[in-house]
Amino acid sequence: MTSESGSPRGEQTATQTAPYLVISGGHRLAGEVVVSGAKNSALALMAAALLTTDGCRLRNVPDLTDIRTMGAILESLGVRVRPGGPHTLDIDARFLAVHRAPYELVNTLRASFFILGPLLARLGMARIPLPGGCAIGARPVDLHVRGLAAMGAEVRIEHGMVEARVRRLRGARIYLDYPSVGATETIMMAATLAEGETIIENAAQEPEVVDLANFCRAMGARIRGAGSKTIVVSGVPKLHAADYTVIPDRIEAGTFLTAAAITGSTLRLAPVIPDHLGAAIAKLRDIGLHVASVRPDCLEISADRPLVAVDIETLPFPGFPTDLQAPFMSLLAVSDGTSIISETVFENRLMHVPELNRLGADIRVRSGHAIVRGVPRLSGAPVTATDLRAAAALVIAGLAAQGTTTVNGLHHLDRGYDGFAAKLKAVGARIERIAPTPAAEADPNCEHPPSEPARSVVAGADPAPITAS
Repeated sequence: MTSESGSPRGEQTATQTAPYLVISGGHRLAGEVVVSGAKNSALALMAAALLTTDGCRLRNVPDLTDIRTMGAILESLGVRVRPGGPHTLDIDARFLAVHRAPYELVNTLRASFFILGPLLARLGMARIPLPGGCAIGARPVDLHVRGLAAMGAEVRIEHGMVEARVRRLRGARIYLDYPSVGATETIMMAATLAEGETIIENAAQEPEVVDLANFCRAMGARIRGAGSKTIVVSGVPKLHAADYTVIPDRIEAGTFLTAAAITGSTLRLAPVIPDHLGAAIAKLRDIGLHVASVRPDCLEISADRPLVAVDIETLPFPGFPTDLQAPFMSLLAVSDGTSIISETVFENRLMHVPELNRLGADIRVRSGHAIVRGVPRLSGAPVTATDLRAAAALVIAGLAAQGTTTVNGLHHLDRGYDGFAAKLKAVGARIERIAPTPAAEADPNCEHPPSEPARSVVAGADPAPITAS
């Protein structure tokens, strides 16, 4: 297949300006990976900082493009966002005055919609473009809108904009047709400053919801039941400053667990909260991996027997997370037998299948189900990420593939993994991030143009090669 320019799909061209990864597969990993703070939690906490006129400090914030975009959105509203140290953000919303968020920023970040509830609670009005983000399926905002309307807000959606107004939000009993994380968090944040009591039934139970509730409580909110199907919020007149640490990223931890599993490695990960990874750990054990806690905040995974096929169905927490579906598909692609992966959360989240098949996987998609027939080995090839978790899955597959794999589309990866390639390199992966330089692009006589990187593998001591089991 060729592109419009006639170049083979995925092949690096002399005019390429976007960075890409070059992976030399077939090498074991060893050591301990430091897990970053949870992206999906940090984004919601940044929005929640709008609820107080006092400054807040967030620690363990990952360095990601999504975090920087959210920071820019908050600054466009009159909020001061400054680094307070490594992986630390100071957010001062005392001068919050603007209720309109810019389209050019919101369009790139789904989580920007989190500011709707806090803006209504603080200013009584909000005007926000319908959000963007990864194209993994429809993620309607109707649950958010109906919840805020039940609390007294007048909400209209016209010309791609959500406009809401209210004199003061009032507590209400709200039932969610689906346990949406976004809707649960939006309503919970708005309810902290509402008059009276708000009850959210069929609420999302994800750890990120609990983290948001804990942050709001640290600011003085009255919330109980977070982590269960029913959350009760008693509104208060005002919230105050808080210094809070973001939980570890369970999706990043799960991704590194699959990296260890697919390369037959022994690897430790910390900090983690093992209870947040229950479904993933259970599936890894079913596949044939040994996973154990060596410290309260540290997991060790090791492979001591052949990998076998399992079936996976994505579900809201505590079920198997949709964000780990793609990395696990890479692992199951080289496991013995046939696996069936059922994606029930997002209808378009199987777009990475053609790219995995380019690496030699045997996967077919039928009506939201991926039928994965394990193959003995994958082979390196140029591939392109279609979304955030697909990017991680292609890197995972490249670690085990024979030969060299080139992964394009790193703007997806950079949205959700802080220093992913560097962390893998630190534990023995042969991986290098190539950033084409303007000089190389401009000089046709350059010895190493972007299509021919000077070094395609990581220099240093060779890790132990993977041997067939």
